[in-house]
Amino acid sequence: MRVPARVATALLAALTLVGCSSAVAEQKSRSGGQGAAGGTLVAAIGTDLVPAQFYSGLQAASTIAGLTYESLIDYPVDSLEPQPSLATSWKLAEDGLSLTLDLQPEATFQTGRDLTSDDVKFSLQTYADPARAAQLQRTAAAITSYDTSDPDRIVLGFDHPVSNIFDLLDQVPIIDRESIAGFDSGTKYVGTGPFTFDSWTPNSRLEFSRYDDYWGEKALLDEVEVRVIKDSTSQISALRSGQVDVVLGAPARDLEQLERSGEFRAERLTGAEADLYVGTNVTHPALADVEVRQAIAYAIDKRRIAEEVYRDRARAHDLPWPEYSPAYDPELDQRYARDVAKAGELLDGRRVPTLPLAYMAGNPNHEAAAQIVQANLAEVGVETELQPVETSQFLKQLIGAEFEALWVTEHTFAQYTPSTLTVSAYPFNADGNASRFVDADYQRAADAAWKVADGTGAEASRRYAELSRQLLEHLFLIELVETTQEHALSSAVDDIAWSKRGEIDLARTTVSR
Repeated sequence: MRVPARVATALLAALTLVGCSSAVAEQKSRSGGQGAAGGTLVAAIGTDLVPAQFYSGLQAASTIAGLTYESLIDYPVDSLEPQPSLATSWKLAEDGLSLTLDLQPEATFQTGRDLTSDDVKFSLQTYADPARAAQLQRTAAAITSYDTSDPDRIVLGFDHPVSNIFDLLDQVPIIDRESIAGFDSGTKYVGTGPFTFDSWTPNSRLEFSRYDDYWGEKALLDEVEVRVIKDSTSQISALRSGQVDVVLGAPARDLEQLERSGEFRAERLTGAEADLYVGTNVTHPALADVEVRQAIAYAIDKRRIAEEVYRDRARAHDLPWPEYSPAYDPELDQRYARDVAKAGELLDGRRVPTLPLAYMAGNPNHEAAAQIVQANLAEVGVETELQPVETSQFLKQLIGAEFEALWVTEHTFAQYTPSTLTVSAYPFNADGNASRFVDADYQRAADAAWKVADGTGAEASRRYAELSRQLLEHLFLIELVETTQEHALSSAVDDIAWSKRGEIDLARTTVSR
């Protein structure tokens, strides 16, 4: 049993984190007023919890992760420089084949049990289980050994350097191994974070309360209530009427009107970008031809989607990388600018059958974008049939590569080390992706970018250039626009923050009633 000098160490940890997290502090919202500590914040989300898909990043699970759990390290929203969280320090071996992490000695689970290296091992191995369909599963599986002989230190071993290992450590929530049955059923989520998970009422709400024995600085709110409101119009009505304080992930069309009213504001999650794209099933007879996929790319009016769907809160592009990424290349990023004549030349009289075009039902941005894609493709003689798909079923089809032809959705992970996208994300994973695209050259390029020790160095950047070339050449998915999730807030809410993962951070939030 450890007997830590709790007060002194907690103060030291707080000072350390303040010193290395100025970029995080910069991204907090500031409305002018300062609410008093205490009280309850009420938030609205559009999708309910699906316990079996906890690692998928769906909105309810992401909210639980942001409030209840913590990861080993945290990236600032504006860089890939890892900062302390449940790991206080670390050392990567010169050959990149081992990583030693010292753990926060003050951290306890919300049951009061001390965090140990065995919990870290359990969390990483649970995440690595292929049955859980976590997007960074392949990276987690690259950990080939664990040394947990010291409860306050863990040593991870690898068979090859892993350029995105810190991405994994930022992503994986450290869970309580003693309550895994509740984790799997959605009845008990036990972490080390500032809020305890109290209850989940399916299709209704999630409830949280402050964890008063939190190892760091206590949250200011007493409670958080998250209501599941699947219709976006109803979400905004609830915000306007004061029934909720925050709408997480509000549509761009509503944000514009809310901001004009002067009573509400939008908080843009910079550093946690997402990318809207059209996916293609390359085993479909028409889409197996890369020239048909290129014709689709040339036909789509990306700038119209950016302007009309996202109200100019998006950037049209052809590669997934944000402008600050070590893989970004401005010359390649506009290769498929709209060219209807070029699309026609590529089709060259081909008779393309009507293609199903799926999108996530209830998502107004995706629905509007799918309608524009449909109209653009009709201009070049490619007919599509819109297919709205319920959220959990859509995710199942994405993970299982079950879409018949085309689909419209968003991906994330481009804000991380570029190799993460091509060895991990459902749409891109070179070892198996939603498009059913398999190519030896692409696999070699993805592995080469992954198996370097420094994911942001010069050698890695050279390898990313080949990845970009492969993505543009094969075009198994067609990037449309880079966008950023935004929250709609009442003016009564102060100091909402977020992680690079896009998870809500309410540690310093207050609400003025």
